[in-house]
Amino acid sequence: MVITNVKIKTMSEKDYENGFVRFGEIITEIGDMSGYITTDEEEIDGLGKTLYPGFIDAHCHLGMWSDCYSMQLEGDDGNEITDPSTPHLRAVDSINAMDRCFGDAVSAGVTCVCTGVGSANPIGGSFALIKTFGSKRVDKLIVKSPVAIKFALGENPKSSYNDRDETPITRMATAAIIREQLQKALRYKEDMDEYKRNQNDEGTDDEVSKPDFDAKCEALLPLFNKENKLKAHFHCHRADDIFTAVRIAKEFELDYVLIHCTDGGIIADELAEERPAAVVGPLFGDRGKPELANHDITTPRILHEHGIKCAICTDHPETPIQYLPMTAALAVRGGLSEEDALRGITINAAKVLGVDGILGSAEVGKNADFVLFDKDKSPLDIMSLPCMVIVDGKIALKK
Repeated sequence: MVITNVKIKTMSEKDYENGFVRFGEIITEIGDMSGYITTDEEEIDGLGKTLYPGFIDAHCHLGMWSDCYSMQLEGDDGNEITDPSTPHLRAVDSINAMDRCFGDAVSAGVTCVCTGVGSANPIGGSFALIKTFGSKRVDKLIVKSPVAIKFALGENPKSSYNDRDETPITRMATAAIIREQLQKALRYKEDMDEYKRNQNDEGTDDEVSKPDFDAKCEALLPLFNKENKLKAHFHCHRADDIFTAVRIAKEFELDYVLIHCTDGGIIADELAEERPAAVVGPLFGDRGKPELANHDITTPRILHEHGIKCAICTDHPETPIQYLPMTAALAVRGGLSEEDALRGITINAAKVLGVDGILGSAEVGKNADFVLFDKDKSPLDIMSLPCMVIVDGKIALKK
C-alpha cells in the first residue's frame, strides 16, 4: 500500500510538504513525490491531508479497568491488594482487548499504549506495550511484554494498606519493601549466576545447587541485565517521592522513568542534574488529593526547558484514552511548543519507553502506524478528528 500527495510530519529529521509513504506492516519507503515511482499496489490519495506517526500513550491502564463498570469488582483487574510486593504479576493476564475503549483510542489516533497495573502496591507487576487495533486477542497486539516493572511511591500504597492495617502505612515502609525485594532479586541473581558458572566449568568437583525457583525474583532479573535493561517505572507525584525514586534507582543502577512527576516543575533544577526520563500526566483533572497540590499544566514545558526527556500520558481511565491529543494541547497552553507536545505523544514517548527503533516516527523500517488529519486541522485542536488511522499497515479507521 502507498499513500501519495500527502504532507508528512515524520517527527524525525525531515518532513515532506508533498510526499509519499510506501508500507506493508512496516514502512519500506518514504520521500518526496518528485521521487515517486508508480507500481500496481493499492494507492491512497492523501491530497489535502497531513500524515503523522500514530500517537503513543506512554502510561495508562487501558484494558485493566473495563469501561462502564471500572469501579466495580467485575471491571477492576489492575490492583492485587493482597501483597505489597507483586513483581511477578503480568499486565497481559488482565488486559481485556475487547474493552470498548480500544475503539475510543483508535478514534483519536492512539495506535499504541503502555498499559499495566495500578499503584496500590509498592511493586505492582509488569506493564505491556500493545497496539490498540488488530485482534480481539491481546497476545496478537503485543509489541513488547514486559516493557517495564511498576513501582509506586507516595499516597496510593499508604492508603491501600492503611485501610487493612498492614505494612506499608508510611513512605519509609514503602521504600523499604522495594529495597528488600530488589536486594533479594540481586542475591537470587548471584546464586543463579554461580550455579550457571559451575555447570559450565567441567574442571571443578564442587557442586553448587540450583536456587529454588522464586517467581518474584525471576520477574525482577531483567532490571539488572548489563545490556538492554528492563525499565523501572516509578509512580511518584510529590517532590520527596520523586527523589526517593531517583535514590533507589541509583542504588540499584536501574534504568528508570518517573511516572506522573507532578512536582517536577518545581524541582526541575535538581532533576536536571540526574536527567531522568519522565511521563507527565494526566494534565486534565483537579488537585483531588494532597500529593497533587502542585499539579500544573506548565510542568512539561519546564521539564523540557531543563533538558528532561518528557512524554505525555492520559493515565486512562483517569483521563479517557481518546483525549490524549487534548492532554498534549493542554501542555501547549502551559507553554510547550506544539511541535514538542506532538513529540511527547510520538517520538519522545517511544524514546522514554525504549522502543524508538520501531515506533514514534515515520521512517523506513518502523511500524506502519499513521494518523491522517485534514491539512488545515491541527491534531491538538479540540474540534479535530482523524480522517484515517492505520495500525501495522492496516486501515483501522477511515472517514
